[in-house]
This record gives sequence, structure tokens and C-alpha cells, in this order.
Amino acid sequence: MPLRLLLQLSWRNLWRHRRRNLMLFTAILVAIAACVLLGSLIRGMQNDMMKDAVENLSGNLKVLAPGYREDPSIERAFALTEDYRPDIPDDEMIGWTRRVRVPAVVTSERETRGISLVGVDPGEERAISFLAQVDVRGEPLADADDDRILLGVELAARLDTAVGRRVVIMTQGADGRNREAGFRVAGLYDASGTALEKSYAFTGIHPLQKLLGTNDVTEVSVRLRDDRFSASANRALSKEMGGLEVLNWRQLDPQAAAFYEIADVGITIWYVILLLALAFGLINSLITAVLERVREFGMLRALGMRPRAVVVQVVIESVLIVAFALAGGIVVGVGLVAFFADGIDLSNYAAGAELAGMRSRLVPHLIARDVMVLGALAVALAVFASAYPAWRAVRIKPLDALRR
Repeated sequence: MPLRLLLQLSWRNLWRHRRRNLMLFTAILVAIAACVLLGSLIRGMQNDMMKDAVENLSGNLKVLAPGYREDPSIERAFALTEDYRPDIPDDEMIGWTRRVRVPAVVTSERETRGISLVGVDPGEERAISFLAQVDVRGEPLADADDDRILLGVELAARLDTAVGRRVVIMTQGADGRNREAGFRVAGLYDASGTALEKSYAFTGIHPLQKLLGTNDVTEVSVRLRDDRFSASANRALSKEMGGLEVLNWRQLDPQAAAFYEIADVGITIWYVILLLALAFGLINSLITAVLERVREFGMLRALGMRPRAVVVQVVIESVLIVAFALAGGIVVGVGLVAFFADGIDLSNYAAGAELAGMRSRLVPHLIARDVMVLGALAVALAVFASAYPAWRAVRIKPLDALRR
């Protein structure tokens, strides 16, 4: 039979059982919309994980001396020329910075804590790290020559100190001897997690180099516009920094990378579970439709319709229902994503969200590839779900069907 005629028959059959098909259409539409919304929320969480890993002083790529991660001391620093700039195109790179990071001990009038003391250029740092987003009580660091110190709110609370007071920093210099200096607290930064606030203290890179007795740096961090530029940027940095390690954020933060990959698996599992549940509903509905139309199929077979045409007709009906529900579900899902574009406030569950690697506000992130995969899975589901009902329709003998 001509495909056009089969399409006409399938389209008319959809309207013969409006109530049943409308219920099936609504169920598929709601499921597709839920898949789009939940998938975008998972992608938003995944995007936040990557941003946090990149912004927590890692960058998309970081240059370190071999062995620095095992022994983060100034002895494993390396030299950079004053006019150095990574050989990465501007359209691929947001920014970069050089840092000096060393383990240190900070002492207030009452308490002593171990920290990572980081010498930074605030202007460069705000473009690529979490320092661009934190609230600062007091004053932020002014420039690379600022000899004051910026402490986390949690660290300041544990040290029982405040803005304007002085703390003493003790660390090891480039000559292997202990160095000690006093720093006035310029401000207290309030980061998204207390782990950062307890771990890092910041000062200008030049005063820290002077304290350590060196002009070298311990790391170069690069922030890219998109993580897909990592491979080419890695090659460029490796060529420039012969003998030094060039690591991406996944290597620097394997825990965040593992959670990032789990999010991909989570989306796939969610799609499969929901679509399989829909498959059972679709199969039951189509079987019911086939059983109700036994006489119709028998008459069509008696008039000369081949079994293959019967199978195609049942499959077309299934695909039409799913296709229209898919289009409607995507429209509703995209509308829900737009409705929640400002994010969902999780501040009441901040502690649990932090443990799960999430921010206090979850912003959905819709990816066209996910919608395309969902559409392909839904159409495949329609074909798969219609296979058994179509087989049942083919098994009907014309004479037996006409006797019913």
C-alpha cells in the first residue's frame, strides 16, 4: 500500500479513540517535559561542579613543577620572565595569572592555624577565580604590591581576629630557613563553602616573594572560555614550559571530576527509567487498540492488505502519538527551564548542597544535545513499543477476525 494511504489511515485512527490517545499523549508529554527539566537541573549541577573546580584556584589548566603536589614548598618554584604570556589565542582564553602558594602557619593573639598562603595579583585573580564572586568584609587586596592579608570568614572566626588586626605568618623561605612576618588583616572573604575559608589566605604576590627571598612562582593558572579548548591549550603550554607539568582541572580535582562524570550517568539512567516506564504504558495502550480493531484488521487483510502494511500502520500510529507528545513535552520543558532561569534557591539546604558539590542556588543549564538524544530515544521507544502490538495484529487471520 502507498505510504500516503497508510499515514491517512493512521491519522484517522488516532481520532477514533480520542480519550485513550489523549491520556497517552498527556502522559508522554509530562514525562518528556520532566526529562528536559530534570536533565537541565542535573546539567546545571554538573556545570557548577566544573566551575567550582576551575575557580577554586585550579583553572582549566595549571602549570606546576614536578613533585609540587606531593611537596608544595617554595623549593619547587620556577622562574618566569616579566613579559611572559601564555601562547593561547584571546578567543580561547579568559585570563591567566601567576601565583606563589606555600604552606604556612598563621597566628593571632589567641590561636594558631595551618593554612595555604597564596600570593596573587588581585586584578588578574578576579578574572579567573572565586575571588571575583566573594563578598569581602573590609577591603579587598588592592594590587600585587599590597602587603596586607585577606582571610576567610571561617578562618578569622577560628583565629578570633577581625579586620584591622595583625596576624603573624610563619613559613619556609627559598633558602630553607623559617621566615616570619606580621600582616594586617585587610578584609574577610565569604566564599560559597567553609572549606575554602579555612584553607586559604591571600596577600600580594610581590610582598610574599620578598618574604620568601625569591622572584620565582609556584604555579601558572589559565582560565579558558570553554573546556573543549583544553587539549590545544595544553599542547601550547607543554611546548612553552618544557620540563614542567601541565595539568587540567580533572587531574587537579579528581573528586570533582568523578562527580562530573556521575552526572552524565545520572542523566542517562533517568532517561532510560522514565522512557521504559512509558514503554509499558504505550505497549498496553497499543495492544488494547489492536484487540479492539480485530474486525478492522481482518477486513483490511481480506481486501488484500499485506501483513507488512499492517505492521507499518501500527508503528506509524505509535510514532505519531510519541512525536506530537515529544514536541509538546520539549516546548513545555524548555518553558519550565526558562521559568527557573534565575535558579532554584537551596539556601535552606545549604549544608547538604555543599556536601553534594552544589551551590546554594541551582541554575538549570539546557544543552541541545540532551534534547536531541531524548528525542531519538523517544522515537526509538515508539518503534520498539509498537513491535509486539504490530506482531499481534499480523497474527490475526482474516476469517477469524471477521467472525468476531
